[in-house]
Amino acid sequence: MDTVHVRRNRNFHMKLWKAFALQPHRVDTFKLSKDPLFIDKVRDIVGLYLNPPERALVLSVDEKSQIQALDRTAPILPLRPGQPERRTHDYMRHGTTSLFAALDVATGTVIGECHRRHRSQEFLQFLNTIDARVSADLDLHLILDNYGTHKTPRVRRWFARHPRFHVHFTPTSASWLNLVERWFATLTEKQIKRGAHRSTWALEAAIREYLTISNGSAKPFVWTKTADEILAKVARFCQRISNSGHY
Repeated sequence: MDTVHVRRNRNFHMKLWKAFALQPHRVDTFKLSKDPLFIDKVRDIVGLYLNPPERALVLSVDEKSQIQALDRTAPILPLRPGQPERRTHDYMRHGTTSLFAALDVATGTVIGECHRRHRSQEFLQFLNTIDARVSADLDLHLILDNYGTHKTPRVRRWFARHPRFHVHFTPTSASWLNLVERWFATLTEKQIKRGAHRSTWALEAAIREYLTISNGSAKPFVWTKTADEILAKVARFCQRISNSGHY
């Protein structure tokens, strides 16, 4: 096949892709929840977002675990006119930390603390922090994922001793239902990725600094989709992949 023919063939395909808004170079991933209570849990959690109970606080709670303290092998070069910020692709590791965070769905403020380990005892410490920070006359509705540390016998006993805490678990493989994940993404993009941390202490200081700044100008994330809209979209997606013959 000569060069001219190859070029014409490539141009034809490019015009075809553009005409039908196709982007064959892009690939997305997906995972469907197999939770038998998926529908009930979606309705429960979305109901908390759209119609929160009175005299209660809805907190989206999770841990961003194993955050690495990374130091670049050369200084980060700041952005300049016509040139993006640049950083080396390689780095040196200086330990890890885990951030426990509770996002107030109504205000966008976050209660957060760092721990060097990620076990049920650290989660219990964080629950005690939440209990101390929130007014005693408010009930607390916690949205949690299915991570093992959230369901140990010690944690269950703690919840039994604190009846103002009400736990709502997201469906398995459905962390997108937990609003604090969106705040974690902002933290990563604005603070963690853009910094160089030569120690775990420096990383934790940067996280605490971001918590202070974020809470000083907090705005809530607005949930817009109803449970019916979400379930209808999942149903359409399931129908599409079923028709593809893979399931």
